[in-house]
Amino acid sequence: MRFVIIGAGRVGLRTARVLREEGHEVTLIESNTDIAERARTAGFEVIEGDGAHEATLEQAGVDEADAVGALTADLNVNFAACMIAKHHGCRTVMRIDEDYREEIYQKYADEVDEIVYPERLGAIGAKNALLGGSIRAIADIAQHLQVILFTVTEESPMNGYTISEVALPAQARILAFGKEDVPMGIPLPDDSLETGDRLAVLADFSVLDEVRQLLVGQESAAVAMGGE
Repeated sequence: MRFVIIGAGRVGLRTARVLREEGHEVTLIESNTDIAERARTAGFEVIEGDGAHEATLEQAGVDEADAVGALTADLNVNFAACMIAKHHGCRTVMRIDEDYREEIYQKYADEVDEIVYPERLGAIGAKNALLGGSIRAIADIAQHLQVILFTVTEESPMNGYTISEVALPAQARILAFGKEDVPMGIPLPDDSLETGDRLAVLADFSVLDEVRQLLVGQESAAVAMGGE
């Protein structure tokens, strides 16, 4: 696939590297000469200019692109680039930083295909490193919802029970289930939980600790998950 990324800074350049490693074509747009040169040194095609201008996006090949990622630290540039890219038929992904209010997020989220929060993604990685073991955050779905991957332990109160017998709080749902070392799939009522099995659960932050105690046990009781 072909992608255009606006912003060759920390977020944009790392994203471009991942896409290139997977065999995709990437063109970067960067207004800062020094940053643009660094990206060229890394082997990328770089268009110097303002990603909020249609002429710059056209020079970068927006007409042939499958998607455009507006990943600068400037929300206005990101939004303008996405609107232009949308007009050219591209999938649009826009970076927004954590310090913007929820109403600002909603205003822009309705206009683009996807919103990304670099700080939140980094925080998920840090949380996983701190938690370790049998609990891993997969994604933040909304302000108070998160998908968590739990690994059943020997101490789990549900060890030996079936999926149908797991009584999660009302604010939590099992999304996927997998036996140890087997790809995860749709949970079936008769699937039995054993040590090492994994469950992906969508839950409100307010019930994460209750879900953890039910599926994992007391091994991480001191860890507070979901607190902001």
